Amino acid sequence: MNILFIGDVVGSLGREMITEYLPKLKAKYRPTLTIVNGENAASGRGITQKIYKGFLQDGANVITMGNHTWDNKEIFEFIETSKNIVRPANFPKGTPGKGLIFANMNGVEIAVINLQGRTFMPPLDCPFEKAEELVNEAKKRTPFIFVDFHAEATSEKQAMGWYLDGKVTAVVGTHTHIQTADNRVLPNGTAFIADVGMTGPYDEILGMTKEAVIKKFMTSLPVRFEVPKKGRKSLSGVHIEIDSKTGMAKKIDRILINDDHLFLAE
Repeated sequence: MNILFIGDVVGSLGREMITEYLPKLKAKYRPTLTIVNGENAASGRGITQKIYKGFLQDGANVITMGNHTWDNKEIFEFIETSKNIVRPANFPKGTPGKGLIFANMNGVEIAVINLQGRTFMPPLDCPFEKAEELVNEAKKRTPFIFVDFHAEATSEKQAMGWYLDGKVTAVVGTHTHIQTADNRVLPNGTAFIADVGMTGPYDEILGMTKEAVIKKFMTSLPVRFEVPKKGRKSLSGVHIEIDSKTGMAKKIDRILINDDHLFLAE
């Protein structure tokens, strides 16, 4: 068994990379489950139903979200009825959508959990307590449990990896848009990476036009960040090999596709 995960898709350039490369990646790795983080897919701010369905048509099985889940108000019209989208589980009680879903892939159930960090992020319920609750729930049905931890601080993401080591198949970090080189399988069998990286504009800053970001740093004045619609593109992801008997990871490799890298970052 294996899982293919694509990191934060930003804007139209990111969506174009999904359409172009996701079929190629699926042909190369033949994943049991394909997951895409889509919280920045609509011009960097949330997701629309059209984009959500487009990801599924391109080959994704599950869409995870993050702190920009509610930025595009259209999501309130479809999140409750969409079976393949999961938002951070530690949002307050009563929040629309689900924080845990089960994907049935050819008779094998894989649990997908989405959580959001609290360090340098909006205050939410404790992600560690919610993780324990949902992992215990998921284990009643399957040993295959994937966690997308959408968080700012590398230390918090590492803490979640160690906290869940041996309890879940994988803990992958998202949100910072920069792929980290710390992919590894922890001692008790959980695949980990602090941040998978971003899929979108290659020559900008975290997916936003670099001129606006630089101006913000130089002046400290309010600046409107925009996602460019033209330019070079990049795709970031990971491929995780899984022991089909235990549900633990055997290997996690980084994927990086742009003008300077191709497919696998060794």
